[in-house]
Amino acid sequence: MQTIEQATQTLPIKGYLNMEIPAGIDLVAEINKMRKEKNAIILAHYYQTGDIQDIADFLGDSLQLARAAADTDADMIVFCGVHFMAEAAKILNPTKKVVLPDMLAGCSLADSCTGEGLRALREQHPGSIVVSYINCDAGVKAESDIIVTSSNAETIINSLPPEQKIIFAPDKNLGRYLNQVTGRKMILWDGACMVHEAFSLERIAQQMAENPNAKLIAHPESEEPVLQVADFIGSTSRLLDYVQNDESQEFIIATEEGIIHEMRKLAPHKKLIPALTQDESCNCSECFYMKRNTMEKLYLCMKYELPEIHIEEELRVKALKSINKMLELSVKVK
Repeated sequence: MQTIEQATQTLPIKGYLNMEIPAGIDLVAEINKMRKEKNAIILAHYYQTGDIQDIADFLGDSLQLARAAADTDADMIVFCGVHFMAEAAKILNPTKKVVLPDMLAGCSLADSCTGEGLRALREQHPGSIVVSYINCDAGVKAESDIIVTSSNAETIINSLPPEQKIIFAPDKNLGRYLNQVTGRKMILWDGACMVHEAFSLERIAQQMAENPNAKLIAHPESEEPVLQVADFIGSTSRLLDYVQNDESQEFIIATEEGIIHEMRKLAPHKKLIPALTQDESCNCSECFYMKRNTMEKLYLCMKYELPEIHIEEELRVKALKSINKMLELSVKVK
């Protein structure tokens, strides 16, 4: 069992709640107890810390988590991810309580795009439909025709008529990759994920030279130079499948390092190497926002049922249409 460090004093948790946790409390036991008492479900993204991944009822990528949120019969959804993910769960479950351990767990990519900006871009390109990556806020979802994830984007875009003009937001790197694999010429919003943009091709090349038997696998949010030298490009869930099923024994992983926790469970005998970033003072590719959630904050979140996600009903209904369209079109996508 995991416990907080034994001490005579209480441990302050700075953040939204500004509460304190008694020293010596068994966090895992208390969270499990509250989960049953409150009929709560804990959803966690692969980029969360390992202890949160281990305690989650459901662990997944954006598409898997959206489906889990849509299907749950829990009274309270505790979303261990970033704000836009918890927001999507509330959009799908208006009558349920949705809470997020740290309300400041945001997303640099989601922050790069607004509903107003997207609406203005659509006006510049009459006849276009808007396909938006799920890494966006409710305002952007409300201005979108279809939401996609990296798991289903290629399939959904290929399902649209070839002559249909498309605006893709907010990730330009994912959009550029999708243009290449689908043959489209989508209009791209100029946004990017700071984690995937931070990878250093020069340092990764050195890693490849030092590990000649390792395959480089990358998330399509990475920049084009990294994708050009990758042995495999795929969504979070597909990267997991590839490491587990490919015959190679060594991999360099170009995505947020949190995924390696689950990869080690699925392929404990394989060598997994986090791809290096441009910052030579830090060899990790962590998302600062994802790592804002901690076990302590999860405990407080479940105890006080705060901070809670709220969305105005008119906005929620508009945003729901684009998410439902995704779920409808991606039924066969794993």
